[in-house]
Amino acid sequence: MLKMIWHLQQYECSNKLQILSVCTCPHLVNLIPSHLLQRFQNLKEVVVRDCEVLNCVFDDEGIHPKLEILKLEKLPNLRLIFNNGDKNHNMRYLLSLSKFKVLEHIKELHIINGGKSMDEEGSFSSNLEVLTLGSFSKLKEINFENHRKLKILKLEKLPKLSRIILNEDGNACKRCLLSPSMFKNFDGLKELYIIDCGMEERRDVYTPTNGIVISNEKVPLFDEAVCNYEAFKSRAPIFDKIMDALRDDNINSIGVVGIGGVGKTTLIKQVAHQAMQRHLFTKQLYLDLSRTHHTDELQEEEIVKIRKKIAKMLGWEDEYWYGFDKAVKLKKRLKKETILIILDGNWKEIHDHLEEIGIPTSCKDDVNECKIVLTSRSDGGMLSNDMMMGAQTCFVVETLPPDEALTLFENTVLAGADSVVEENITELIKECEGVPLAIVTIANALKDETMDVWKNALQHLKNCATMEGKKVVYSCLEWSYTHFKGDHDVKSFLLLCAVLGYDDISMDHLLKYAIGLDLFGPIDSLNQVRNRFFELVEILKASSWLIKLDHSPEFVRMYDVVYDVVREIASKDPHPFVFREDVGLEEWSKSDESKRCAFLSLHCKVVPELPQQLVCPKLQCFLLRNNNPSLNIPIPNTFFQGMKKLQVLDLSYMDFTTLPSSLDSLENLQTLLLDRCHKLKDIALIGKLTKLQVLSLVNSTIRKLPDEMEQLTNLRLLDLQGNQQLEVIPHNVLSSLSRLEYLCIRLSDAKLLPKDIQFENLTRYTISIGFFCGSRKTPRTLKLNKVNISLDLGDGIRKVLKRSEELEFGELSGTNYVIQYPLGGESFVKLKHLKVSRSPEIEYIIDSRDQRVLEHGATFPLLDSLVLDWMENLQEVWHGHPIPRGSFGNLKTLKVECCHKSRYLFSFSIAKGLSQLENITIQNCNAMEQIITYERELEDEYDEGGTNLDLFPNLRTLKLKDLPQLINFIPKLEANARPEDSSFNPKVSFSKLEKLELLWVPKLKDVWNPQHPFGSFSNLQILKVLGGLKRTCYNFMKRYMGHY
Repeated sequence: MLKMIWHLQQYECSNKLQILSVCTCPHLVNLIPSHLLQRFQNLKEVVVRDCEVLNCVFDDEGIHPKLEILKLEKLPNLRLIFNNGDKNHNMRYLLSLSKFKVLEHIKELHIINGGKSMDEEGSFSSNLEVLTLGSFSKLKEINFENHRKLKILKLEKLPKLSRIILNEDGNACKRCLLSPSMFKNFDGLKELYIIDCGMEERRDVYTPTNGIVISNEKVPLFDEAVCNYEAFKSRAPIFDKIMDALRDDNINSIGVVGIGGVGKTTLIKQVAHQAMQRHLFTKQLYLDLSRTHHTDELQEEEIVKIRKKIAKMLGWEDEYWYGFDKAVKLKKRLKKETILIILDGNWKEIHDHLEEIGIPTSCKDDVNECKIVLTSRSDGGMLSNDMMMGAQTCFVVETLPPDEALTLFENTVLAGADSVVEENITELIKECEGVPLAIVTIANALKDETMDVWKNALQHLKNCATMEGKKVVYSCLEWSYTHFKGDHDVKSFLLLCAVLGYDDISMDHLLKYAIGLDLFGPIDSLNQVRNRFFELVEILKASSWLIKLDHSPEFVRMYDVVYDVVREIASKDPHPFVFREDVGLEEWSKSDESKRCAFLSLHCKVVPELPQQLVCPKLQCFLLRNNNPSLNIPIPNTFFQGMKKLQVLDLSYMDFTTLPSSLDSLENLQTLLLDRCHKLKDIALIGKLTKLQVLSLVNSTIRKLPDEMEQLTNLRLLDLQGNQQLEVIPHNVLSSLSRLEYLCIRLSDAKLLPKDIQFENLTRYTISIGFFCGSRKTPRTLKLNKVNISLDLGDGIRKVLKRSEELEFGELSGTNYVIQYPLGGESFVKLKHLKVSRSPEIEYIIDSRDQRVLEHGATFPLLDSLVLDWMENLQEVWHGHPIPRGSFGNLKTLKVECCHKSRYLFSFSIAKGLSQLENITIQNCNAMEQIITYERELEDEYDEGGTNLDLFPNLRTLKLKDLPQLINFIPKLEANARPEDSSFNPKVSFSKLEKLELLWVPKLKDVWNPQHPFGSFSNLQILKVLGGLKRTCYNFMKRYMGHY
């Protein structure tokens, strides 16, 4: 319970202190006693935050500090910054010039939520360069004595602010209404933010008062450090209007409409980003609904899917998924928090179903309101009642003006065109009609192209403009598609993306299709296919055909307008891609299109049964989905007999117990996907599909792999991820798959895996025994839980273990150390990530007394991360003989938690090799006394005359938490030194350390020592101390601040 940093009787105080930062000290009553102020003449920066009791910052009794930076935040009882003897302690005037007259060197001043201030006027000195004021409810005027040096001004939540007073010549006083035009007088101003301030109705033509003001040309539209939004000046007004609507308590639903490709999604994501930055909502939820079926009635499964997404994204359980009562429950839950819900795309289809989903449409009576932003594509023209679709306010996103369209085009092309080409640029821009997606697409296609190609593009766009109903985006995308650089692979791959582009496109799923279709020609290895696959993905991303998803890097997506265009292009192919529903399917099967189509995506929604046979003699890829869970649609046994050329079949999510017998007629089938077929039990028929290269049974309920799988000798990829019920693997099945390169499998028990199995050709695998497969960091992952190493592992799995890049062990038994010769004869030269948890028998990670461990030199030379969790009897990481040079040489992340018998982690000799270590977290280890120990008789000779120990030169974050016995991190190494003499060895500089957390480490005496070399801790940005050090905070700060 810290009340004072310096004792009232303390006189030995360093006069070198330059930086003082005090945060989260709820009982602090005094910052610097008056009798010590004279000793702080060099104080340059003071930061005080979250100190509930503090009512005064400085005692102004003859002190004139050289303070340059003052930051005060969340000080609810603050009355005065300077106590100049004013006896009226009830007054709370913080901002008058008289209070700041002693701060003649002040350059930065930040005061946010500084008590219940009664200030109506604020005055500031002429040297001020940065000013931030926030949450002053009474402030009406700000007086700048001279504003020429001001560079950054941030005013937020000053509801009464209406005037700026400029006293430029010392005599005349110029009062200006709060408007962006007056800020043109601030010559040096580079950043200006006015948020929720003053008379919002008093605006110039272009004055986004609630965002970042752009009246001065030197002030950027958006903060480029936090935003990737193209700064189109023409978009600022609509951006600000949407932000205003979000702040308006009377507006609950906001609509945003515009033609396809105009940038609605980009704009609305920037709005969401800004709302997050301004803390307008406690949570945000973004849903892309552009793939919702275009029907009059939203189907129940789609309602459930949306409801499920909402619950998952907010971290809620599945209790909100099914039934109308669940919608009521979800609605009540959403009302409890101030949440921003963004529904992007198909607004017209979704709006009438919001209540049915569980999204509240009216929250006026609730204290905490959720708000909804809906976007939808329009055909252009004036805003109509039909476009409003129930939104309380609606905004139309317009196309770009010519100058911004030209800038976007030129920035995309990034190449100097010759003079003839330049003459065509203006015409090309005109034909793109200011639609950003059209501009970017055509510009990407014209990069590095000749004059003839440019002229061809222009002529194509002009011709399309004369065709009725031909949209500009379609024309640009169509021309770009026909002029793809490279071979035929790119176009074929893009069309394949359209087949799977109904929602987020799983790249893993896409790869399985590509393999089955021989998209990249004959296969030498799956790694070769994979490399080409990702090359094409990057080509399509760079050309704006695909969008990367930052939150899900394993998925990509298409803009809805791109998806529609690519589907239309695919439908016109000589061997068309067909997307249809089940209505009229039997009649369609007799049509000419069914005889020519190469790709068919069939979604069953209404018809309760499929035709006996679907005749598609040229069909190569068939995706069949049941989009109506209420329909139990059987697949007739003769259904596939008319698809002799089929190479890829996707029956995922279908409800059947056995495979239809006609499946054996698919002699050319190379990829079969049966993911999430939860009723499927018998798959013995696949034994006849001898050309099969990919078999996917993700999240299926198969209990036994059939003996017939022995015949799948061409199988290269077997995905059994998430199959929790697999109980039987016949002896010869996996060993017969001689060409298998990719394997993903989860088994409940190691005994299910035959001990003599060999995985000679595996290049990528995720093998999980006792664990869920879960996420993986590397292509070679092995997770073993409840495994007895001495009994359960056969030669095959041991070989896999040695080649693994990621290993996770849980409840390991049969040994007292993890790495032993039978497991790691090659010292795990490939291993990058190692996690060991909940293994009470383990005492060491490595026991080098077994000389065979050291026969191959360095151990763990590539290890990137080491996590040790709940290891009750772990004593040390490395035990026995000295560590070989190069061991742990690449380790970057170390995390140790709940290892209650560990007294230390590493010896000094090991620590010397951890030169790449960047992050250390050690917490909840009751017996930990030292992180690094030094045992003189066992260590290499130490040069006591050296001035600097080259330990942890790249360490950036260090967190020590709940370590009740910890006395030091790195001890002094001198012969007469005691462990408790210093918590941090003064010869270790920590020159790159950015974040230091010391939480509940009561026996640590200090951190910084006057003997630390110059530059120590020079990069530290974040310091958190909680729970007290053994010495006072005074000594703690004196040693650090006094040295700098």
